[in-house]
Amino acid sequence: MGLLWTIAEVLVALILIIASFLLTAIVSEAYRRRHNNTHVDDHAIFEDPNSLKQVPCPHIHDPAEKYLSLVIPAFNEEYRLPGALDETINYLQQRAAKDKSFTYEVVIVDDGSADATKRVAFDFVKKYTVDNVRIILLGRNHGKGEAIRKGMLHSRGELLLMLDADGATKVTDLEKLENQIHAVATKEFCLGESAASDSSFRISDIPLAAFGSRAHLEEKALATRKWYRNFLMKGFHLVVLLTAGSGIRDTQVIFCRTDTSTCTLCRWCFDVELIFLCKWFGIPMIEISVNWSEIPGSKVNLLSIPNMLWELALMSVGYRTRMWKISS
Repeated sequence: MGLLWTIAEVLVALILIIASFLLTAIVSEAYRRRHNNTHVDDHAIFEDPNSLKQVPCPHIHDPAEKYLSLVIPAFNEEYRLPGALDETINYLQQRAAKDKSFTYEVVIVDDGSADATKRVAFDFVKKYTVDNVRIILLGRNHGKGEAIRKGMLHSRGELLLMLDADGATKVTDLEKLENQIHAVATKEFCLGESAASDSSFRISDIPLAAFGSRAHLEEKALATRKWYRNFLMKGFHLVVLLTAGSGIRDTQVIFCRTDTSTCTLCRWCFDVELIFLCKWFGIPMIEISVNWSEIPGSKVNLLSIPNMLWELALMSVGYRTRMWKISS
């Protein structure tokens, strides 16, 4: 009996030591990242591959020049990116041909790819001109969150839409999200029926966020997807609930007109942090069902779980201890 107590005491001591070490590591890393919302240098350069000249780089605080900016973060996507871009740009061109007020740009953010993603993206710039397709090169891999943030900070659109480079979510769902955004904006600012005819009204003046959701596809997904992806999906929903509160269950697509410069996380949980910050600032959020299909080549795997948990722990400690400042 005495031996069992000794073993139990040793185990408890080990658990406490590990927990203390982990807590110390989390606090130390959160402190180290306290100024991390400066991220990559905010100066970005666009190059026109047809003329080899540099193009002036806009900032989100500049007056909007386009109706829509579509931001696509890409890391080693030379095979999946072309198909997704072809489908997306065809849709945008067809819509622009029908509606002259519909202007757009596609901003591809190459997150330090080691393959031919950069070459593939520049081929589209040559084909569609730098006014419609632009590339931001991060040089080295910083993470999906940083790529999204960088693209949105240097977009010209009234509305900013993030889509993944794999084409799993179709751009044809854009109009569904737009309609909901305009409805919420009209309600929030009490513009009523006059909003559409008021020339001073611009959607870019309204901070709000819309999230495209796969939650309605959950039952089908559970039956067809790999177990660890179902585990991640369920776990992500729980994490969003515990970390950012209720209201949003999934963030497959991010559609917003908000300043993302306050965000600190660069990789796995950028979207959860965005939900948290929207709630902090009282920014309206809506969740809209979108079509989604699983595309081969996903980078999500079991190693994603500890990375997500690590970032969520940093976020919780960083904001709860006020080490991470929230600038208004």
